[in-house]
Amino acid sequence: MQKKHDAICKISVCGFKSIYDKQEIDISPLTLLAGANSSGKSSIMQPILLLKQTIEAPGDPGALLLDGPNVRFTQAEQLLSHIPGKGQVAEFSVGLELHLGAQLEIMFKRERTMGFDVASMVYSYGGKQIHITPGMTHDDIVKLLPPHLSKLHNGLNKKDKKEFQWSVYRERCFLSFELRNVTDEHQREMFGPYGVSPITIFIPHLERLIHLPGLRGNPQRTYPKSSWGPLFPGSFENYVASLISYWQAKDRRRLKQLGAALEYMGLTWKVKAEPVDDTQVGLKVGRLLHGKRGGASDLVSIADVGFGVSQSLPIVVALLAADEGQVVYLEQPEIHLHPRAQQRLAHILKNTAERGVIVIVETHSALLLKEIQFLVASGKLDKNLVRLHWFQRQENGQTIINTAELDEKGAYGDWPEDFGDVELDAEKSYLDAVELREGN
Repeated sequence: MQKKHDAICKISVCGFKSIYDKQEIDISPLTLLAGANSSGKSSIMQPILLLKQTIEAPGDPGALLLDGPNVRFTQAEQLLSHIPGKGQVAEFSVGLELHLGAQLEIMFKRERTMGFDVASMVYSYGGKQIHITPGMTHDDIVKLLPPHLSKLHNGLNKKDKKEFQWSVYRERCFLSFELRNVTDEHQREMFGPYGVSPITIFIPHLERLIHLPGLRGNPQRTYPKSSWGPLFPGSFENYVASLISYWQAKDRRRLKQLGAALEYMGLTWKVKAEPVDDTQVGLKVGRLLHGKRGGASDLVSIADVGFGVSQSLPIVVALLAADEGQVVYLEQPEIHLHPRAQQRLAHILKNTAERGVIVIVETHSALLLKEIQFLVASGKLDKNLVRLHWFQRQENGQTIINTAELDEKGAYGDWPEDFGDVELDAEKSYLDAVELREGN
């Protein structure tokens, strides 16, 4: 796939919950996170969600907003790794890498009264690397400055006959440089490392991230009107009704694609948004699985159909709403889905990845994984678009991540030993029981 837009291509985490030692995952257009319960799948993504909800918070919530709409913690200790025999760490790190080469790793340290503070930040771009800490002096920073910022500093001092000095400031969960007038604390200029701020490079990717948690709320008869994009602060399910209403009025193509996808999954054939008043909108869906003559008015409230529709609708809407290079993080999209619908969801994920959207799927569904294998083996999905990361907990509770790339036959290599075997063991136990009963 030709990359037309910059996008996140790697995530690393260290010291966070069960991820004691540094672990990293490569991000492909279709990235699968699989493993047993509590194996650490969520732990690789929760630091990213912490960054997202911190930069989206009104005002300055500090270095990290622990209790927010995407992930909720009440104490700093809940985030930090505590492995028997190794003790509890006092800091954790999260790293991001983009396709065009920019890299960022942020270290957060535990503070007694503040939750967390930014301990350091390593920023790399264009083959250069810079290590930033809050206590850096003017002279420390000057040694790191590229020529154009050195000239700026000298020019300001010469022009204003005042002393401007460099210092480090915290911008929410980032560190950047500022050029401060020591005689007037209100006069200052702010710059990112080498004049290219991580705020301008990395924040757009975090703000554009679409997050759908495993629990996507109960179906309602009315939903509050909200934004229809392009940014979706918090978790995405809050925007579904308003987005459908917008497509109904302005983008019939995507509305048609939505109906077709839901029908393909065997859930319903039509979705309609109906304004209730100036602040509320209701959602109705086709009562039948497929459209027929005269069925356009055979609609019922989404609250009156099975959970499969209400839980899957946000997933399909998110995948259709996302643009090239945008990350969609889905937690357990298979919840409340019939096995056939789980298989067909794999085809919808395939179509989304082929559009250049970055889809990260945390799943327990062997059917979903096997259908993706089928798509690769049958030549319907490029194996290079898929990456599987298998999470396992060691005996001491520490998470390790194994990565598998599919071959041309759709094989992952070493299939996770405790995944497919469960289904085979259950079938064998059943057949053995039947045979034993018939033999008596």
